[in-house]
Amino acid sequence: MPTLEDIRRATAGLQGRIHRTPMVESSALDELFGARLTLKAELFQKTGSFKVRGLLHKTLQLTPGERERGVITVSAGNAAGALAWAARDAGVPATVVMAKTAVAAKIDAARAYGARVELVEGDLIAAYESIRDERGLTGVHPFDDLDVITGHASLALELLADAPDLETVLVPVGGGGLISGVALGIKLLRPAVRVIGIEPETADVVSRSLEAGAPQKLATAKSVADGLAAPVCGTHNFPIIRQYVDQMVRVGEAALIEATRLVMSRTKLALEPAAAASFAALLEGKVELTGLTAAVISGGNLDVSKLNL
Repeated sequence: MPTLEDIRRATAGLQGRIHRTPMVESSALDELFGARLTLKAELFQKTGSFKVRGLLHKTLQLTPGERERGVITVSAGNAAGALAWAARDAGVPATVVMAKTAVAAKIDAARAYGARVELVEGDLIAAYESIRDERGLTGVHPFDDLDVITGHASLALELLADAPDLETVLVPVGGGGLISGVALGIKLLRPAVRVIGIEPETADVVSRSLEAGAPQKLATAKSVADGLAAPVCGTHNFPIIRQYVDQMVRVGEAALIEATRLVMSRTKLALEPAAAASFAALLEGKVELTGLTAAVISGGNLDVSKLNL
């Protein structure tokens, strides 16, 4: 498991390469939920999501041989763009495996960053593993990797530095990459801060894994918050989540849509539904923050093609 020193080294290595994203406040949201809320706006991060933190750190740890072979990952979209950008920044060839049904803008973004995009049908993980092995590429898992987790933990150090009176952190959850990094960084520095994970009811693999006592796999995982629709809980992520996350909450699809509209209207930020998941939990009354100081992590930005403009 990564140490605090590992996280500090990763954070230092990312400085100057990625953005220190802003902390956004809204008095209207504070009044609505009776708390002092700060939104960590990772939609302003390089490539438009937090993913670049972990994937750039992972790329920087590669051996010369791994760099020469080139890297490959599998992604619904955000991790594809993040690895493509990170690999280009590090001078490493990149391949990304994506579903043929993936958002066109995210496919285009990965290609624009210089990655070779493989569009497949069926089991994405099986396709990723097959292409990796056939071409001798260096596999980079989008979340189930200790270097990726360590890079994501840099976000926790920024949060605590910018909001020293923080009492609770709400984190959107897919396969567990972001929350394992954030929870690890938060708890190693400030164990009294609560860490709460939010995932869709229709893609609740982390909640199910905690209930089962081991990482699980879902037959299907679909949500309007497509960035959170991971079918598996990472094996490296699971023990960190089990040890350091205080609570997991499931939210409905209607609440995710309502929360996205609410946050966009109050903050004027173009959040994707995955980034508004924490507010869905507040709307449903599944998280109580009255009188507390809390940070809400916004994972990524909106796919404007879904607006039908």
